[in-house]
Amino acid sequence: MTDELRSFLELNLPKVKEGKKSKFSLGVAEPKLGSHISETTNFTCQSGEFVLELLRGVKLHFDKFIKDLKPGDLEKAQLGLAHSYSRAKVKFNVNRVDNMVIQAIFLLDTLDKDINSFSMRVREWYSWHFPELVKIVNDNYLYARVAKLIEDKSKLSEEHIPALTEILGDEDKSKEIVEAGKASMGQDLTPVDLINVQLFAQRVMDLAEYRKNLYDYLVTKMNDIAPNLASLIGEVVGARLISHAGSLTNLAKCPSSTLQILGAEKALFRALKTRGNTPKYGLIFHSSFIGRASAKNKGRMARYLANKCSIASRIDCFAERGTTIFGEKLREQVEERLEFYDKGVAPRKNIDVMKSAIKSTQNKDVEMEEAQPVEASGKKSKKKKSKTEDPPAAAAAATNGNATEDAKLEKKKKKEKRKTEQEQDQKEEKTNGVSGDVAEQDGTAKKKKKKSKDEGAASETKKKKKSQE
Repeated sequence: MTDELRSFLELNLPKVKEGKKSKFSLGVAEPKLGSHISETTNFTCQSGEFVLELLRGVKLHFDKFIKDLKPGDLEKAQLGLAHSYSRAKVKFNVNRVDNMVIQAIFLLDTLDKDINSFSMRVREWYSWHFPELVKIVNDNYLYARVAKLIEDKSKLSEEHIPALTEILGDEDKSKEIVEAGKASMGQDLTPVDLINVQLFAQRVMDLAEYRKNLYDYLVTKMNDIAPNLASLIGEVVGARLISHAGSLTNLAKCPSSTLQILGAEKALFRALKTRGNTPKYGLIFHSSFIGRASAKNKGRMARYLANKCSIASRIDCFAERGTTIFGEKLREQVEERLEFYDKGVAPRKNIDVMKSAIKSTQNKDVEMEEAQPVEASGKKSKKKKSKTEDPPAAAAAATNGNATEDAKLEKKKKKEKRKTEQEQDQKEEKTNGVSGDVAEQDGTAKKKKKKSKDEGAASETKKKKKSQE
């Protein structure tokens, strides 16, 4: 029970003396909550079908019980509650929204299919004009770039060799293309057909470049959302696991046995139906670790890798700060397990690895905390420098019409200096004590003697002047 609920009940219900039962009973929908309220406070609680029916009636006629409630207030309150509930459910954090990763990986897969089909169409289309180019250039993206550059094969000459070497990175291939263009068996195309081929090749090139940018975006998002999973198994495989599970939280809830066969559901149910062998791996098969393992150890490696992936996904989902330390340590463990299967080298224990990872994270946190005060002190020093540089700045500001403000600031500074000087003089007088007072008296006596001597000299000079006159 929260403090707010307790204070609300104590304010609105009549007080009950200690050691006595209350004369009324509080109706509660949930019996567990009622028992907790009766334990903490002396109120007797009741829960049952009768109470539920009463509460249903209260909810139905709620607007009639409150006097100051306007017609649209209840709907607004319900809408606000729905919005706040949905925000809490989604965990509205812009940096850790895994929906972007799911959409990006789906788009990446569709782009791969589209680029492959479109590039094959470019090859087929341009092969009617220049069929020898297919055997020389194998890459789809490079083929589209070369087809756009060449345009008409009859115009190919040695002047095109530098441009072709820039695209292909091989001078021999560019020379071979020029020679093949001179003795090509392809048919001639009209200028309109060539323009259409070029436009389509440009579209394929743009799609390939967009695919590269999308991959970079996916890498950055995965490093923000699931850094440990990305560093362990790779960004693309990690994103596929998250999209197949539905979200990062769903993936974190999955045990390692289900994570191992994610993406192989059809094979699993077929094996269960026919009573055959169940699949050993699903989407995890695309990881480089299983490809490096031998045929007999692939199943064991998949089981071990799924275990580490489930740990990494849970750390990413429930940790407050995102770090790649745990993912790197788990990757080292998988590497050690591969060596153990191949060479028989004993790997480290999981407890030791996790302890070292926790130590390194703590050291990082300490470094971050130490860096923050340094930054703060740097800001203070900058402020001090700006204060010292005030006089020239004040002169510049005076030209702009802010001279009055600067004069006020200078006056305030002078007053503060005078106050500090006076305080220092008072302190010195206190420390000197009686000896200081005596010294002051002597000084005043000397001053008086000097004044009397000066006055006597002045009177004598006046008398001499008068006598001369």
